[in-house]
Amino acid sequence: MNYRISADTMKSLQKAQKNEITEYHIYSRLSSYIKNEYNSNILKQIAMDEHHHYNVLKTFTGTDKKPNSLKILFYTLISLIFGITFGIKLMERGEKSSENLYRELGENIDEFKRIADEEDKHEKGLVEIIEEERLKFVSSMVLGLNDALVELTGTLAGLTFALKNTRLIALAGLITGISASLSMATSEYLSTRTEEDNARAFKSALYTGGAYVFTVVCLVLPYLIFSNYVVSLVFTIIAAILIILVFNFYISVAKGLSFKERFFEMAGISLGVAVISFIIGYFIRLFLGVDI
Repeated sequence: MNYRISADTMKSLQKAQKNEITEYHIYSRLSSYIKNEYNSNILKQIAMDEHHHYNVLKTFTGTDKKPNSLKILFYTLISLIFGITFGIKLMERGEKSSENLYRELGENIDEFKRIADEEDKHEKGLVEIIEEERLKFVSSMVLGLNDALVELTGTLAGLTFALKNTRLIALAGLITGISASLSMATSEYLSTRTEEDNARAFKSALYTGGAYVFTVVCLVLPYLIFSNYVVSLVFTIIAAILIILVFNFYISVAKGLSFKERFFEMAGISLGVAVISFIIGYFIRLFLGVDI
């Protein structure tokens, strides 16, 4: 090795070495938990790559590094709960500094150039071909969430000043929301069934209906907790924004889509409909002379 590595760069290499052995354990653990043999083999292959990178770095640092146990636990749980694609891509988002370091050193040292190429082409390519059911039905989840957010946020906002009673608003919201979720799930099943097999159509309907019901519960819950209808509406709006925030972050990581654009689009539509419905509910109450 003719290229001299500075003390600061050596510290960065040791940090990268620790990351490599940590990720080796994460991929190995996930491969043993995943029942899908195809996905398990992909994770084993990536784990082998990470272990190889660790050994290459070890020849430069001359030290052994222990894996980060907390990081292993965190990303293993995240992957098992939200899906391996999301967990892995979220983890890889935090490793940009190591990739940049490999690229920089790769200009003078062939070993680092090979590691950087493997990170970009091999490992990331393998992650992209992981087969994960929930990602196949993202469009169904988007349909359920988006429709529930737009329809129910607007409905609850309109009912808030029309009824001015949190229990009545919650009752009307639940009836409307659950009925709409069943309608959405049925429509999704029938539309998908004409194009796909029955099993896929059924799963698509479940994801659509499930996402809708989840959103309904989150939006109606404030009216069951608080007695003040204005406070309930405020927390319902906050819940809607949080759902949009979390879901779009998940999609942006798992599918590699723009977070900011999708978030502001969904938030703008949902809140815009809520404001319009709120105004409509207020004027209908005045027009009909309803006072509850």
